[in-house]
Amino acid sequence: MNVLLLGSGGREHAFALSISKSAKLGKLYINPGNPGTESLGENIKPGLKSFREIKDFCLEKDIEMVVVGPEAPLVNGIYNEFITDPETAHIGVIGPSKEGAELEGSKDFAKQFMQRHEIPTAGYKTIQRDNLYAGFQFIDSMRPPYVLKADGLAAGKGVLILDDADDAKRELASMLSENKFGLAGNKVVIEQFMRGIECSVFVLTDGNSYKILPNAKDYKRIGEGDTGLNTGGMGAVSPVPFVDDAFMSKVERQIIIPTVEGLKKENIVYKGFIYIGLMNIGGEPFVVEYNCRMGDPETEVVLPRIKNDILDLFLAVAEERLEHTQIETDPRTAVTIVLASGGYPEEYPSGFGIQGLEDVTESIVFQAGTKKDSSRVVTAGGRVLAVTSLGKDIKEAREKSYRSIQKIRFEGMYYRNDIGLDLLS
Repeated sequence: MNVLLLGSGGREHAFALSISKSAKLGKLYINPGNPGTESLGENIKPGLKSFREIKDFCLEKDIEMVVVGPEAPLVNGIYNEFITDPETAHIGVIGPSKEGAELEGSKDFAKQFMQRHEIPTAGYKTIQRDNLYAGFQFIDSMRPPYVLKADGLAAGKGVLILDDADDAKRELASMLSENKFGLAGNKVVIEQFMRGIECSVFVLTDGNSYKILPNAKDYKRIGEGDTGLNTGGMGAVSPVPFVDDAFMSKVERQIIIPTVEGLKKENIVYKGFIYIGLMNIGGEPFVVEYNCRMGDPETEVVLPRIKNDILDLFLAVAEERLEHTQIETDPRTAVTIVLASGGYPEEYPSGFGIQGLEDVTESIVFQAGTKKDSSRVVTAGGRVLAVTSLGKDIKEAREKSYRSIQKIRFEGMYYRNDIGLDLLS
């Protein structure tokens, strides 16, 4: 079967690698892809922009499945576009409907959904410009720190955690009145801060049944010891030692089942991944956020541990027969380290040549913020590469990744040295 993969980051490079190994694959096209994916399929240049262009390409190339990597096409309704068009309705789309993608597209929608289905999460209040004073009152009723979340998509940068109430009020006013996060900040969710240990659980669902994928923990802060600004993610580990059977039983019973059943009860079509960001508070799980797709860089540690033919899984999702499949998991641990441009997540220069990619032999290097400049690969984003290794435990896997990093060079290269260290103690 011919497959179209949408996206250009490290997550999509990981998907492309898994799809390229499938016995069911005819031809893989990646829109737009990156230099790392071009050896695994055909990158589409220039990239297809509109849904109409994507649908026309699928019809021209006899595409039977579209795998959607990033969230924006899902939130904008690509599933609905395909399924409601008689010409493309036969093409499987791995990703939820526009309505299902609201779990990520609107923090307020997600909070209301969790409230309706009694899914444990932090207390909150949603504020708009016309009830700003109510937001100030809610902040005054809380203990610090204060969590402010832009309601819509903000490229992973729409969350502020503040220790001072006056600062929180100023930022709330800025988000609502000064378009600090653009349209994403037309509503702001003020949330109680949860103290605990974060982890991520991934679910694949066909809308009726579900399968739980390997869990992971990512590292969001730019600085070691989880300090500094939030990023899209500086590294990840899978599996997470503290996510034991007892904890996962609670997650499944209190969160996964109510989520899947809640979508069904509300007649929301959902065929794809549900990312559940969790906080483990004294052994009890609480939902921090939903994503309507796989996370990045978590995908770079989760997919290498899935032994199934990934197109078998995707076909089972598209044909609503996922309950008859089993997830086969590599028991080894995966650790990925993100190599970022100096200055990220704030302003950073790019266009620097990357050396040493061909010298890495014991790890997988997933490309993210890269492009081709003539024949050489250069930096073209904040998070440039993700270096993933498998080992018998966290110690062995992280040592492999850090050894591989020593072979890679580009100007301003920055990475955290402590990924996974907190899980060794």
